[in-house]
Amino acid sequence: MKLFLIRHGETVDNVAQLYAGIRDSALTVQGVLQAERLGQFLAASGNRYTHIFASDLQRAVKTAQALLSAQPAQDSLTLDLCQLPILREQDFGFYEGKPFYARQRDSTKSGKENHRSQHQDDPGFKDVESKESMTRRTDIFVGQYIKPLILQKISERNTAVAVVSHGIILSHLWRSILRMFAKQTVALAPGLPVGGGGVTPLEYLGGWSNTGYLELDITTSNVNVETEAKVEVMGSPMVAQSLVTTEGAEMIELSLPPTTRMLIKTVNGKEHLKGLKRARGVGSSQFDEGQKKIESFFKRTKAG
Repeated sequence: MKLFLIRHGETVDNVAQLYAGIRDSALTVQGVLQAERLGQFLAASGNRYTHIFASDLQRAVKTAQALLSAQPAQDSLTLDLCQLPILREQDFGFYEGKPFYARQRDSTKSGKENHRSQHQDDPGFKDVESKESMTRRTDIFVGQYIKPLILQKISERNTAVAVVSHGIILSHLWRSILRMFAKQTVALAPGLPVGGGGVTPLEYLGGWSNTGYLELDITTSNVNVETEAKVEVMGSPMVAQSLVTTEGAEMIELSLPPTTRMLIKTVNGKEHLKGLKRARGVGSSQFDEGQKKIESFFKRTKAG
């Protein structure tokens, strides 16, 4: 079973450098092109989705719809897009729709953190969503949707599942997925970077570019990890998976059978964006649903 964690395409607020968590920012023309490229690339690579999940915010929904549209006609007719509020981006509270705050030169904190420390007691100030809250959300999603699918579909090699969401919440989702697996059952595909000193901090594989994706291959083995020799990743011992729980919340059981394995095949995949250039004048503007199909939008009319 393949599992793809995908970030949405470029948005109007991305370009304007505004905080957009639960704010429903629209895709730009460039963002739509990115999403269409992604859908076509993954479909051409032979990925046939049985399930597509997405945040219910339009930037994630439109990106997920591009995946769906690129699937073969017979597959897309039976494939539903599941939109879930639980997959929304971190709620930035007071900062929603506001410009990024610059880091002060004499401070180790981000501009937003400095501003927060100065204004969090102001009337009407709404704090940003905590890491614990986001972890709780992704644990619930994994427990209710991803774990059952793995247990049901793991032996089906042609099964592919996509989750389209947002950069920060995807990082928490990845760590929730990682906690499903026993120690030493996760490996990196040959050629992937392994971090400083040869040891990969698997909990922190890096960020997601616009329409960047993490590709995971989940399989089962007859070898029990408890009796198997120590797994090596690119010549270095794999770091143990840390179990991070949400304080004060009910524990969610995420663990899979110890014979379940995961291969990390692609980190922040961007191959589909090669050669994609920003259109002058309109690339950063909001995509208009009334426009003709986006591929033909930039084609020049032949003279004569």
